[in-house]
Amino acid sequence: MSESRKLAAILVADVVGYSRLAGADEDRTLARLRGLRSDLIEPAITAHHGRTVKRTGDGFVVEFRSVVDAVRCAIEIQSAMVERNAGVLPEKRIEFRIGIHVGDVVEEADGDLMGDGVNIAARLEGVAKPGAVCLSEQAFWQIRGRLETTAVDLGTMRLKNIAEPIRVFSLDVAQAALANPAPPAPERREPPRLSLVVLPFADFGGDAEQEYFVDGERARFRRERQPRVSRTARTHDRGHAHGRSARRMTSQAFSSAQRGEKVTSDNHPHPSA
Repeated sequence: MSESRKLAAILVADVVGYSRLAGADEDRTLARLRGLRSDLIEPAITAHHGRTVKRTGDGFVVEFRSVVDAVRCAIEIQSAMVERNAGVLPEKRIEFRIGIHVGDVVEEADGDLMGDGVNIAARLEGVAKPGAVCLSEQAFWQIRGRLETTAVDLGTMRLKNIAEPIRVFSLDVAQAALANPAPPAPERREPPRLSLVVLPFADFGGDAEQEYFVDGERARFRRERQPRVSRTARTHDRGHAHGRSARRMTSQAFSSAQRGEKVTSDNHPHPSA
């Protein structure tokens, strides 16, 4: 058979404003796209068991057997683009829109896919915001409760060339990544400098019998605060003190002797008088 039908999850991605980027600097834009394909997009597709169906210049179509794998691949790509665009001017950023749908597709002999499954995914990509992922209702119910991500119900939309209205859900991966940046490194702080405050020693008990203890502690504290004097200096000071005391005592004794002699002479006149 030249073709076969099957159920598949289809991811369609496209670069936002590619014509503007290529018009400003075509060579640089193409080089950046090649780098993204080799470093990010193709490895993510392979890691989540996808198959690249076709490239559309600035976009690509990928087939997955599981919607969960398709959404995980989309989240990985969009989250990585947020990091790569950090510090890049808005008008020079490469941003993707992604649409995902699960449905019946027709596989051609050359491996190309056709049918409403592919068309709906492509229309969902067209209504997605830059950095976001849009899912059809069928795809959303396949991932609900299986992935830790928040979806916004955009309501029912009429998509171009699609007969029936489609209920659309959006995963704003780029905004979620910006709202939850990596925590900053903890700030190193110097340990606080401690100070010792000495308060006056006082008895707050009101017990008069304990006052002698308080007085003793005050006196000891004052002694400890005075500069220490060496034993030699203390001995020298004591020697000077003893010398001064001896001289005082000798002077006092001499004065007393003089006073005594005077008293004796006054009470006992000389015989010749």
